[in-house]
Amino acid sequence: MTKQRILVTGGSGQLARALAEAGGDRVRVVGRPAFDFERMETVEAVFRAEDPWLVVNAAAYTAVDAAEKDYDGAMRVNRDGPGELGRLCVEAGIPLIHVSTDYVFDGSNTEPYVETDWVWPQNVYGGSKLAGEFAVFGTGARAIILRTAWVYSSTGRNFVRTMLELAKTRDSLRVVSDQLGCPTSADDLAAAILAIADRLETTGWESRYWGLLHAANAGETSWHGLAEAVFEDAARHGANVPATVEAISTAEYPTPAKRPPNSRLNCGRLESLFGVTMPHWRDGLRRTIDRIFAAER
Repeated sequence: MTKQRILVTGGSGQLARALAEAGGDRVRVVGRPAFDFERMETVEAVFRAEDPWLVVNAAAYTAVDAAEKDYDGAMRVNRDGPGELGRLCVEAGIPLIHVSTDYVFDGSNTEPYVETDWVWPQNVYGGSKLAGEFAVFGTGARAIILRTAWVYSSTGRNFVRTMLELAKTRDSLRVVSDQLGCPTSADDLAAAILAIADRLETTGWESRYWGLLHAANAGETSWHGLAEAVFEDAARHGANVPATVEAISTAEYPTPAKRPPNSRLNCGRLESLFGVTMPHWRDGLRRTIDRIFAAER
């Protein structure tokens, strides 16, 4: 069976690139300047030209700290843009998969968050993403909103690549250890999204699909734990690694935007509804590190 075209927003972003690589010819990635949430007229023009059967919105304002001084910009991209996509999907009668974030939570839970837990963003970025969830649902679209966490890939700007770059010039690093989450490989997230797309194409839209889903790699760690794992895997490739990676508190590394101390996600609904089980974060990281060093050979 020929797969129908999926329109993916996000341009050269790490998730959009992973979807393009995994999805092949059925994925059409669009981004700035041709498709730009800052110029809403481009959104409708590209949507109508592409005529997709499914849209995956991976475009977002992700500069968490910069958003603290750019409320309007974050809202345009993370709220108004997804809302417009929702409206267009309603008109076309097609589903929308919208990617959201763990930062909609305040981090006060002691257990991993489920989809029905109370949301209370602690920064502008999280607030703008939550506003985007409401905007999408408010259109009445056939929408699946995937909240994910701590996304990284072998390309682009992300925590994993930053750690590898810092290791080239520093003998010691200090990394926050009191924030817990689920590091998520963009490749694994893309695979989960395409599995959902396959189900939608096979069964057609069913009302039970509508709503929130958590989609992150299994397991949990801190930023410090993630950094140590990065260096452990990098060492297998003969890379220089810091002699020490000191665990510090959030208070010792202040940032403009407040981060939730716990943003672990329970992904049980993703498995029960779509039969998708995300790999363990350690496996996803190992594959990503292998790709990074393979590209450098």
